[in-house]
This record gives sequence, structure tokens and C-alpha cells, in this order.
Amino acid sequence: MPTYSYIARNQLGTKITGQTDAGTEAEAVAALTAAGMFPSEIKPVLQQAVTGKVRRVSGQLLSGFYAQLADLLKSGVPLLKALRILRDQTSNNNLKFVLDNIYRRVEAGETLADAMERFHVVFGDMGTQMVKAGGEGGFLEESLNHIADYTEAQDDLKGKIVGALAYPILLFIMMVVIVTVIMLVIVPKFSDIFIDLRNRGELPMATEILLLLSDNMKYILGGAALILVPSGVWFRLWSGTEKGSRSVDLFKLRVPMAGKVYEGFAVARFCRILGTLLRNGVPIVKSLEIAGGATGNKILSDAIGKATENISGGSRLADPLARSGCFPRMVVEMISVAEESNTLDTVLVEISDGLERRNWRALDLAVRFIEPMMLILLGSVVLFLVISLMLPLFSVAE
Repeated sequence: MPTYSYIARNQLGTKITGQTDAGTEAEAVAALTAAGMFPSEIKPVLQQAVTGKVRRVSGQLLSGFYAQLADLLKSGVPLLKALRILRDQTSNNNLKFVLDNIYRRVEAGETLADAMERFHVVFGDMGTQMVKAGGEGGFLEESLNHIADYTEAQDDLKGKIVGALAYPILLFIMMVVIVTVIMLVIVPKFSDIFIDLRNRGELPMATEILLLLSDNMKYILGGAALILVPSGVWFRLWSGTEKGSRSVDLFKLRVPMAGKVYEGFAVARFCRILGTLLRNGVPIVKSLEIAGGATGNKILSDAIGKATENISGGSRLADPLARSGCFPRMVVEMISVAEESNTLDTVLVEISDGLERRNWRALDLAVRFIEPMMLILLGSVVLFLVISLMLPLFSVAE
């Protein structure tokens, strides 16, 4: 539906500006008139102008917005005034632009969730759905606090993973740099020394391989760049398609070791959001729809969607989750027992806590395993280079 910006005056003569959605300009005028306003100017707003320059917002900044909005609403500040305060105080131009548009849309009569849904790149499915559930269920402030905690936890998780992998990645970069410098600068200086040995056929095989790689290093690097850069662009475009994103999500679940950790964190997010929503009285079908989007994985979301359909038909939650094969058996068993004892909301949060603890231990173990493996790989490469260069020198000395 098209969006129209307007300048109008109310019955007291106060000037009002805002935006409204309507099928035509005449319908927009009729809607404003019915609301007791007299428009003096109205014009269509191009959707690209609203969403075209929107970029992602950092998790820390977004978490602060949710928490501050919840605090303002709890203090009795009206929603419009709260949005205006947050819009005016933020120093991030991207978030200011988004909040300004949300403010104008809420002022024009949209719900907060509908206004946020227009900026999916910023708030995502889970954020908008949680706000919608909180608005409809009368617990918007608590819902905003839960989103703030979830967003902050996700940001912390990303930071911890990046921090844990920083050292292995640094080792790998050092290895690549060291090998490249040796192959391009140092090895060619030895090539002239080894000419006689090569002509007599007495050059060791390891040295022959090293000289061959050194002579063709520029071509190897150029070929790698020609392959990797177009492949990276293609993968980025392909992974943005429906088929590509599903394939990537399936690959994430099946990667040895890392796949189990990724799956564990995704299931933990699902359990925590579902338990929180059920605790606040949101119907289970609606809760499953919202929590399914919190997994961040289309394969798991599809499995949860099928479970939602079965629950709508009167089935229990544990049965379709077990049939999907995407949830650990221990989790399914705990959900089954919780359904029988009518403690599903509490047990789901406990499952999330347990999964997160186990996943952090597994992630820590994996990182501890990667570090010595990278050191061994780096040492092996350097040892090969040294031996390849020293063996001919020993032959010359003899």
C-alpha cells in the first residue's frame, strides 16, 4: 500500500506533519479528514526513500534502544513521546533515520510492530514478532526487555566467538605471510646455488618441489585471486537466494564438531524465547511462530513450522520435534516430561541454560584444539622449507 506524507492542521489549528498509508491520495485525504485533521499538503513517499539507505545496527546499540524504550514505557511515558526522546538522543544517524520513520508511522496510526516490520534489516523477524506479541498480549515493556537481553546475549556470543578464534586466525595469517615472503624473496636467492646440483640430477626431491613452487608462486597467487574473488561474489549472491540460504543452513548443521555447537546454540535460543513467551501467556502456536524465527536457521525453522501445524491439530510438541530429527533426543525427552507436568515454560528456560553451558564448553574445547593444530601446521611448513633449503647445502659441503 502506498505511503503519503502530509501537512495538516487539527481542529485547534495546530500544525501536524506525518505519514499515512492509503490506496490513493483521495483515500489518504478522507482518512485524515475522518481523524479530525485538515490536510494542506499531501504527497506520495517513495518506499526506496524510506528503506534505501537503512543499514544494520550493532547489537549493542539495538539492545540499548529496546531497554530504554521499555524503561520509558514502564515510567508512564506515552509511546510517541518515548520514540521521540530516543530518536533525538541517539547519535547514530542510521538509527535516528529509522526511529524518525517509526515515530511518524506510529503517529499516523500504525502499531509499533507494523512500523518496525518495514525495517526488517534492522530489527529482524524475532524483534518485530516479539513486539507484536507483547503489544497484543499487554506485556510490551517486558517483551522489550526480553528482546534487549536476547540481542545483548547474541552480541556477546558473537564477540566471544570472534575473540576465541582470533588467535588461530592470526596464526594462519602469519603462516601465509611467512610462506609467501620465503617463496618470493628468499628461495629465489638459493636457486643459482643449486644449478649445478640440478644439472647433475643430485638435487633432493623436496628442494625440486620447493623451487618449482617458488618459480610459479606469482602465477599461483594470481590464479588463486582469479578463482577466489569471483567465487566469493558468486557465493554471496547465491547464498542470498532461497535455495542457497537453505543449503548454507544445512551445511552449518552438518559441519563436523562445529555443526553440533551451532545447532546447540540455535536450539537454546528457540527454547529460551519459547519459554519466555509461554510464561507471559502467549498462545503456544503464536509462540512457536515467533521462536522459530529466533533459531536463525531455515532448516530448524521448517521443522518447528511442521511442529506448529501438528500442534494446531491437537498433537503434543515433543512428538513432531522428535520426528524432525533436528533436535537432540535429551531436549525432546525433557519437553515431553514438561508437557505432562504442565511446566513447559520453566523447563524450556532450564533447557536453554543447560545447552548454552554445554555448548560453551564444547566451543572452548574446539578452540583449544585448533590452536595447537595451527602451531603444528605452521611448524611443519617452516620445517619443510628449512629442510628443503638445507639438504642441498649439506651435499655441497660434502
